[in-house]
Amino acid sequence: MYLFGYDIGSSSIKATLLNGETGEVVATATSPSVEMEIMAQRPGWAEQEPETWWRHVQKATARIREKAPQALADTRAIGISYQMHGLVIVDKNGTPLRPSIIWCDSRAVSIGNEANMAMGPKTCLKRLLNSPGNFTASKLKWVKEHEPAIFSQIHKAMLPGDYIAMKLTGLIRTTPSGLSEGILWDYETHGPAQMVLDHYGIPGEMLAELCDTFSIQGELSKTAAEILGMKAGIPISYRAGDQPNNALSLNVLEPGEIAATAGTSGVVYGVGDQPSYDEQSRVNSFLHVNHHDNAARLGVLLCVSGTGILNSWLKHQVVSDSLDYPAMNELADKIPAGSDGLVVLPFGNGAERTLGNQDIGAHISGLNFNIHTRAHLLRAAQEGIVFALNYGLDIMKDMGLTINTIRAGHANMFLSPIFASTFATLTGARIELYNTDGSQGAARGAGFGAGLYGTLSEAFHGLTSVKTIDPVSAQQTHCLAAYDKWLIALKNLLNNPYSS
Repeated sequence: MYLFGYDIGSSSIKATLLNGETGEVVATATSPSVEMEIMAQRPGWAEQEPETWWRHVQKATARIREKAPQALADTRAIGISYQMHGLVIVDKNGTPLRPSIIWCDSRAVSIGNEANMAMGPKTCLKRLLNSPGNFTASKLKWVKEHEPAIFSQIHKAMLPGDYIAMKLTGLIRTTPSGLSEGILWDYETHGPAQMVLDHYGIPGEMLAELCDTFSIQGELSKTAAEILGMKAGIPISYRAGDQPNNALSLNVLEPGEIAATAGTSGVVYGVGDQPSYDEQSRVNSFLHVNHHDNAARLGVLLCVSGTGILNSWLKHQVVSDSLDYPAMNELADKIPAGSDGLVVLPFGNGAERTLGNQDIGAHISGLNFNIHTRAHLLRAAQEGIVFALNYGLDIMKDMGLTINTIRAGHANMFLSPIFASTFATLTGARIELYNTDGSQGAARGAGFGAGLYGTLSEAFHGLTSVKTIDPVSAQQTHCLAAYDKWLIALKNLLNNPYSS
């Protein structure tokens, strides 16, 4: 029994073919080999062409076919994970009307803020679990206001994963979890958020048809099957945003369990069974993949947009393309904790929710030309990312979240010993790293959605912890002191009216 998973990221498309009985990876592929372009025509904007994702879906699938043609031919189900909060709009032919406005785009912040005040902050938190903020619904309202000719042609508005599912099946569908991430789900009525649609003047028929997260959401069409070199009729039986899916991939499904990821953005995602929200909506609550009206499962999501993208920027713009990430980590490891007073604020990838949707940019503070080297900068950057995540974790703790153990994939920033150890030491939590990723999670979810597993727990055959990082008590004082200095730099910047 073979299962196929796609992870539609903003950096690349990853595909995995999984043995559903053993949980072993049969083949995996990523396309492109370098990060996909994010178009930014204006400061704070971030767009990608949906057809670019589809093109790299084809290329990643072709590489899987080269590695394991017979297993691919025997695929029983397909799952999709995707970058959250993006907006894709298509005409009646399913053709995109404009580039996708993706997750890190900040243009709709003021629209969401106005809607929050107009509908009432308490009402929004009670029924939407969030302020409308800079999410998908607000981005669609931006199109209505600024591109009315395009808005008038919209047949359906959808999320990035919905678009790829449409290319695979010919059907335009979405999930309750997907609507909740777009702030288009009413937790009180258990249906699409008519109050948001009415306020924004968005016709309800613009939303995609609803289907369950784990269900037969469509079948691979003959056209798509010919393009991908797969059999027509394979069910697409799972889809979820990248962070709920990351939690699924780590078997984080029940109240009190916590997942993390540190790719382009950094996320901590805790599961609860009661509505929980920050009064300022600096962290956000969405329906988790296994949520039901009679058995609530809600994911509280902390996001720091400037995470792995900072490390990538340093590699390509400051260090050297010839220096790989392990070599960068070795350089940074030569510097003591606290980076000799050098502070990096990693907020350079659009509006940051933990800062009230402010876009303050990245900053370096305390630079001394007689002391600091590029190694200091590399370490301070990693520490700055951890500090930014901990800043958000403090908000989650104020909401009642207890943090003892955090699960993450053995990938991205968690491959850095400095990052992982600093994260564990500062938060006081044990970090468990697992041999999984988003595309594997999508494959496992597809197996359950297609009815190939009797229970969801059966989908986690072969999921094992490969490394555990415990807090280093001897370093905690240094970490806390460095974090306090980082907090002072952040607060000074936020209090400066000319900072942005």
